Amino acid sequence: MLNDFPQVMTIAGSDSDGSAGAQADLNTFLARHVYGMSVLTACVAGNSYGIHASHSLPNAFIDTEFQAIADDFKVRACKTGMLDDAAIIETVVANLKQYDFGPLVLDPVIVTKHGALLLEDAAFETLKAQLIPLATVITPNFYEAQKLTNLTIETPSDYQLAADQLMAMGAKNVMIKGQHTENQTIISDYVQLADGQQFWLTEDYIQTTHINGTGDSLSACICAEIAKGASVEAAIRTAKKFVHTAIANPIAVGHRFGPINHHANF
Repeated sequence: MLNDFPQVMTIAGSDSDGSAGAQADLNTFLARHVYGMSVLTACVAGNSYGIHASHSLPNAFIDTEFQAIADDFKVRACKTGMLDDAAIIETVVANLKQYDFGPLVLDPVIVTKHGALLLEDAAFETLKAQLIPLATVITPNFYEAQKLTNLTIETPSDYQLAADQLMAMGAKNVMIKGQHTENQTIISDYVQLADGQQFWLTEDYIQTTHINGTGDSLSACICAEIAKGASVEAAIRTAKKFVHTAIANPIAVGHRFGPINHHANF
């Protein structure tokens, strides 16, 4: 009976306003009925107006977090979020190789959904070379997929080519989140699986300022569903619906850019 309950882990930063990062992951884990744990890599001081300060945690402390969880719990799947620099990425990679935390869902936090670069060059190259090969699922947004593959994505065949390249880097399954532009009516995400399946997932586009934590929650939901025994395909399909429901039912939190509503899925 010990450790029988589905357990998952996020490797991410702490967002003080709860809208993204480890907090969004833990909210998602709760909504999907798994027990969530966290290895924190950084702490961010922010609110709905923006980020005001951030602090990376020491690598030795990150190592101890990993060891503490591995010594006591049975993590069935894990996911990554924001990893600030090359040294932190290398620390995460070393621990993922040392301990068995199940399949890895990699949310490559490199570029915002609006195209702003978040990761320095050295960290970007380390993520490509060392972390992507460990990924069971990778979930880049439109701009991240372009950055990772050095492609200009314009047509459906471009999405397929980008997914092919990500798989060539070592990722087993790929979900590329579609571009967000003004005046669009739908959002379409492209999925390519290790078994050769290729398909699109489409939902209505919702105009709202409450989308903080969307990517975090999507990857966390995939992680949770895999931990419960779902196939990668089923996990991705569930995650797409989960996030859409959370966006479509906004919650009144904050004054400006708010979180998605995880409560809509309880």
